[in-house]
Amino acid sequence: MTTASTLATPEATAATPAAVAREAPHHTKLTCYTDYRCRRPECVRRYNDWQNNRLHAKATGTWQPLIDATPVREHLHKLHAVGITPHRVSVLTGIDWNTIRLYTQPAPKQGRGMFRRTTPEFEAKILAIQPEPTLSGLVDPTGTCRRIQALSAIGWPLKELGPHIGVRPDNVRRLLKGRQPRVQGTTAQGAIDAYAQLRNDHPSKHGVSAIGISRALRNAKQHRWAPPKYWDQYPGAIDDPHFIPEYRKPRIAVVAEEAHWLMTAGRLTRADAADRLGITKSYIERAFKAYPEYAVEVAP
Repeated sequence: MTTASTLATPEATAATPAAVAREAPHHTKLTCYTDYRCRRPECVRRYNDWQNNRLHAKATGTWQPLIDATPVREHLHKLHAVGITPHRVSVLTGIDWNTIRLYTQPAPKQGRGMFRRTTPEFEAKILAIQPEPTLSGLVDPTGTCRRIQALSAIGWPLKELGPHIGVRPDNVRRLLKGRQPRVQGTTAQGAIDAYAQLRNDHPSKHGVSAIGISRALRNAKQHRWAPPKYWDQYPGAIDDPHFIPEYRKPRIAVVAEEAHWLMTAGRLTRADAADRLGITKSYIERAFKAYPEYAVEVAP
């Protein structure tokens, strides 16, 4: 049973100087009340409901407060050591990767420190992930190429990535040419580690010159290489050879690709393909003229 001193009221606290010390960034969580001293009626009700539930859970022996996050942090480090990045953990658990990484590193620019406590439910989800065997032998090169491209798209010169991946600097460019149907598992693992480590680091912090950064950005833009933020929208797609990124791709190029697929795999005419795509037949003809590699001749 709660007491009068347990619950808060807006009238009792609205006049305190601390109540207006900082403006809460949101009004949907308990931190609004506890950290920012917000006293909106709905925020006070949220806090009181939480207090009631907490006291009831204590009385019935079902209360599970926050616990030490050290086991979670240590397990995440073990997972990372075998190539399971926060992004992969996010895919496996359904937890946002930004939340996951706050257990191993702070985010000062966001005003957030490293998590020291967690919930039993979160701990159970993380500890349930078992380290997968380190990549070995020859593997598909898709993920390796895309991670290198993504790092280049945020300013990393290709030659600078060699030491981080574990290959000679001049071999990085060869990896992007796509002439090899497979790459060494150790190389793929090195690209995974480099991507996880460098995606949030500015190249200048590692001694890369402004000219080198500018050239890398210009080269990536010319090739329309997608940055890490693009791949974050499609969990797991960075390693999927069947996923076709459309980052900064002209609409007419997308139309050419989709019309090509409809007319070959679906055996549609140009008129039917145009109807399916919601465009005119003449637009498909323009698209094929602009991108002849996709042009097909089936039924008119």
